[in-house]
Amino acid sequence: MRRSASVAGQMLALQAAAVLLAVLGVTPVLAVYDDAAYREVETRRALSTAETVAGTSVLQLSLARGADAGIAGEAERIRSVSGAAAVVVRDAAGRVRYASDPARTLPGPQGEGTVTGVDEDGPRLITASVPVLAATASDGIAIGDRVGTITIARPYPPWWRRLGATAPALLTYVLVGAAVGLVGSLLISRRIKQVTFGLEPREIRGLVEQREAMLHGLREGVVGVDMHGRITVVNDEASRLLSLPDDAVGRSTDDLDLDPLVGQVLRGEHPAGDLPVARSGRMLVLNQMPAVHAGEQLGWVTTVRDRSEQVELVRQVAAWRDTTDVLRAQAHEFSNRMHTVAGLVELGEYDDLAGFLTSQRAARQGWTDRVLRCIDDRPLAALLVAKGSQAAEKGVRLELEHDSRAGTLAADLTEDLLTVVGNLLDNAFDAVEPPEGLVRLLVVEEAGRVRVEVEDDGPGLAPGAAARIFDTGFSTKGEAERARGWGLALCRMACEQRGGTIRVRTEHGRTRFVALLPTGAKEGRTTA
Repeated sequence: MRRSASVAGQMLALQAAAVLLAVLGVTPVLAVYDDAAYREVETRRALSTAETVAGTSVLQLSLARGADAGIAGEAERIRSVSGAAAVVVRDAAGRVRYASDPARTLPGPQGEGTVTGVDEDGPRLITASVPVLAATASDGIAIGDRVGTITIARPYPPWWRRLGATAPALLTYVLVGAAVGLVGSLLISRRIKQVTFGLEPREIRGLVEQREAMLHGLREGVVGVDMHGRITVVNDEASRLLSLPDDAVGRSTDDLDLDPLVGQVLRGEHPAGDLPVARSGRMLVLNQMPAVHAGEQLGWVTTVRDRSEQVELVRQVAAWRDTTDVLRAQAHEFSNRMHTVAGLVELGEYDDLAGFLTSQRAARQGWTDRVLRCIDDRPLAALLVAKGSQAAEKGVRLELEHDSRAGTLAADLTEDLLTVVGNLLDNAFDAVEPPEGLVRLLVVEEAGRVRVEVEDDGPGLAPGAAARIFDTGFSTKGEAERARGWGLALCRMACEQRGGTIRVRTEHGRTRFVALLPTGAKEGRTTA
């Protein structure tokens, strides 16, 4: 297969052709200019020669007296000295008194610089005619009277002969111009090769096509931002996940409808190593890195991954974990009670055994009855009954506010309530100190929404923790408990998916979480 010329070679050839055309185009102009200059110079020479001859006293006296011998001698001397092609002297009546070449008689006076042919086949000449004036008075001729005319002719060779005379200088100009143009073209071609990294047009086109195909074929979003905060690159997945407009490329991130945290990450103002962000019902993970070339930072590149499916799995695992914890707590509690029953039976304390069983049944039934009186939704009621057993096993007091009221709820709302209530209670259990720790729960169905409040009397939140408490991966329990940083993030996502909110406030050693979940259908989610 025949290989096409390189881009540098093509540029060199084009520029060389342009230089050559420019030189060829200038050459006729120079020829015309040279012709005009030649005519002017030769005309001045002819005129100067004619004026010199007309001013000689010999010629003036000879014409005044009609002495042809004096005229011929002086005219021939001037012709030989000046190199004129022909000399013609006429008297005042216009009669030729002398001609250097009698076979060719020059035309009469027509003005200086006249270009004319002597005959049809003769050479072209440049002529100059000057009047001869009397210098002395004689025989009725006064000083200054016109006594004749002298015509001087200089050769005017064809252009090709004159071109031969000027060819060396013209050729030198052409060669110098061509050499300068070629050197400039070569330097430009080398610069183009450096700028394009030695790639040919087809290779550049192939790279661009491959880049576009790969960029838009990724399952992860990619966003490139320059040092001025303008988006330079964005693929289809990033546009979908971040809800970017079609004309996002070239626009500033400040002009787009982005969460403040997302905008900071894209502009490099917030470090992001797998930073989770909740947006439009999705759990997104942002990873940002600086874009550096040859030691110079060009901007930032951020990848956007949809981890909603992963979050859903975490929710399910959390539910299974809660179920396991509840079952373990109930098993532990049941084991303790059975040991007590076995001991009383072995001791024969049957009256005490009856009282113990009655009290235990009353205690368990009291919490269950309260839950069932306030909560009609059976899955939510079952969770609260189980959390009562978990609180008892942890040595924590759990109270359900008397104002709690909730009827049978939609399945998706119940699912979100299980996530919110379960995680908020787990956090509260971890925050308080048994056996005096107290956790209060309020679940109330209001006009178009369900309000959940969980309050504990633990040590409260550290300064600044409230602003990050709902971020995925954030935990107040330190690095060792980093895997536990999903609970409150799940609560936040469950609320925001429904268009609700969740807030936290710490006052006087008490921490209160308030979650509002609208009862309408929640926003659809797209999972990876």
